[in-house]
Amino acid sequence: MRIIWKAFGTLYFATLLMLIGSSLLNTYLGLHLAESGAADFWVGALMAANYFGLVIGGRVGHRLIAKVGHIRAYVACAGVMTAAVLAHGLIDELYLWLAFRVLIGMGLMCQYMVIESWLNEQAEARVRGKVFAGYMLASFSGQVLGQLALRLQADFAVDLLLLVALCFALCLVPVALTGRLHPKPLRVVPFSPMFFFKRVPQSLTTMLISGLITGAFYGLAPLYAMRQGLDTKHISWFMGICVLAGLLAQAPLGWLSDRYDRALLIFTSALLLAIAALPLAFLPSIPLALLFACGFTVCLLQFCLYPLAVAFSNDHMESERRVELSAMLLVTYGVGACIGPLLCGLLMRLYGANMLYVFASLCALLLALRVRPASVTHLYQASDAPLQHVAVPADLNRSPLSTALDPRVDEQWVEEQMQNTPESEIQRTAVEP
Repeated sequence: MRIIWKAFGTLYFATLLMLIGSSLLNTYLGLHLAESGAADFWVGALMAANYFGLVIGGRVGHRLIAKVGHIRAYVACAGVMTAAVLAHGLIDELYLWLAFRVLIGMGLMCQYMVIESWLNEQAEARVRGKVFAGYMLASFSGQVLGQLALRLQADFAVDLLLLVALCFALCLVPVALTGRLHPKPLRVVPFSPMFFFKRVPQSLTTMLISGLITGAFYGLAPLYAMRQGLDTKHISWFMGICVLAGLLAQAPLGWLSDRYDRALLIFTSALLLAIAALPLAFLPSIPLALLFACGFTVCLLQFCLYPLAVAFSNDHMESERRVELSAMLLVTYGVGACIGPLLCGLLMRLYGANMLYVFASLCALLLALRVRPASVTHLYQASDAPLQHVAVPADLNRSPLSTALDPRVDEQWVEEQMQNTPESEIQRTAVEP
């Protein structure tokens, strides 16, 4: 593993800085708006705008990288993101903040694609799983550290925005100074929604509901904690512990996923999540220790849904369509992550902060009713299923390209489809509307 970190440490470090800045910005903006008296709906709208930017950034990023190259695209996005972050401190108009969040989301997705291009192309087949694990660890660590960075500032002054801008600016240094060869031009991943609606409907349902819950969590959990009377430092601990739960869940989840029916695991996780969220949903005031314990448990189960849905869907898909499947899963998750903060923010405005966990409990219950082991026919199960479970970041901090690092995907097909695309096709794709 030491060799892996030595070879890809700069890319992991860039990912870490990106996620520290993104995670801190998400929480900071929610708390800043709440303190200034803005409606809960706006807090959710900002998070929805961020996820919307991430979703459309996949298409924009392909075309930008094809046109100007990987490093130039990465540097340009870092500049735009840094400027957009600083603009939050200069302009108070919330409508413009929505545009800034879309720009930041688009820039982040493009940067993920650049980093994952390097990881995909330069990771040897025998170590691809370890390279993917390092990328996942950097992603989760950045999210945790971003939450804990709130402790550096007692109030919500512009200093925290400067820290976010600093992270977004510094993350370009490891990539801009790299001595590695540029990855080969990217190929736009094909997209056939109706095929996947018919083939893996339960996996798509799981991804959609996971997006609803997780998008609402990242956008509105800091606001919920504030309404429970927590100060900034305790909010940072609450968010950090919740995100850390997602990382700690991955190892035991992988062990279970490789030994038990994955539809049963999704059903069980959803049912337990619906139950675990009830104390936070209905208790108007909750002791600090119980708040942390319940929040940790809810997120432990919540962050199981995404990787289980990925593994379950790959079990029912041929290897040559798994990169396309990854794009479909991310879009489905992104749609949920856009809707979740908006809907939950409206509910919190009308009925109070506890609606965050009422919303999570109801979504989980709906998922448990939809994904039942008895309803799984295994009609389209792949010949190599069940495939090895691979932990993935429980958020949109990845692109369809990272699927090529997944040991479950056929290496020869990935190399042919994503690296050996004719230059004429890349140029044509870059200019098509």
